[in-house]
Amino acid sequence: MPLTKLLRASTRATPLPDAVEIAGRSVALSVRRHPRARRLTLRLQGEGLSVTAPMRVPNRAILEFVERHHDWAKTRLEAKAPGIRVGDGAVLPFRGGELHLRYDPARRTSAFEHRDGRLHLLVGGEPEHFARRAVDAVKKAARADLQAAVERHSAHVGLKPAALALKDTKSRWGSCTVARRLSFSWRIVMAPPFVLDYLAAHEVAHFREMNHGAGFWALCRELCPGMDEGRAWLKQNGASLHAVDFST
Repeated sequence: MPLTKLLRASTRATPLPDAVEIAGRSVALSVRRHPRARRLTLRLQGEGLSVTAPMRVPNRAILEFVERHHDWAKTRLEAKAPGIRVGDGAVLPFRGGELHLRYDPARRTSAFEHRDGRLHLLVGGEPEHFARRAVDAVKKAARADLQAAVERHSAHVGLKPAALALKDTKSRWGSCTVARRLSFSWRIVMAPPFVLDYLAAHEVAHFREMNHGAGFWALCRELCPGMDEGRAWLKQNGASLHAVDFST
C-alpha cells in the first residue's frame, strides 16, 4: 500500500473516545457520520456533545475539531446546567470566594458578616423580598469595588468618568461611551478581584483609546499587568455568573 494511503488509514484508525474532558469534567461524545454532510458540526445532546461528520473525515480531524470548540462547548454546557437559585441557605461565588445567604427575620437591613470563617449575607424583611434584598446588597458591593478600581485607573490616565452605571446584561460585561460614561454588569463582583480589576482597566483604557487596537491593549496592560489572566477567566467562567438566578 502506498505511504499516503497508509497514513490516511492510520489517521482514520485513531480511536474515538466515548467522552472528552471539558473544563475538568467528563462529557459524553457521540459521532455520527452522514453521507450528505459536507462539514463537521457540533451540537449539544442532552448533557453531552454530538458531532456530525462527512463519511471520509478522519477520526483525528474530528477530535481536533472538538478541541478547537472547547470554549464554545464549555459555555453552552454551563448555560444549560442548572444554576444557583438565590434563597435562604444558597451559596454564591463572591469576590473569588463564597457568600452564604441567610434569612434573619429580626433584621431590618441586610449586612455582610464573617462567621465561623465564612462570609455571610444576612437578609431581613419579608421572606418574599429575600431575592431583591440580596440583589441590592450584591449591587452595593459591586459599585464600591468598581468605583475603587475605576478611580485608581482613572488617576493613571488623568481623566475622570462622567458616570458609572450598573446593569445586568449578558451581551457585555462593561462599556464606555465617548463621553466617558461607564456601564458594568454588577455580577462581576462574584468573580475574583483580579477579574474585576481587569474589566475596570479595560473600560478606563477607552478614555484614551476608543478602539481595540494595539495602542488600546498596550494601555490596558499598563493599567492591569495581569489582564491576560482576568480576560481568560472571564471568557472561561463568565457564563457561570449569569447562571445565578436572582429572580423572586
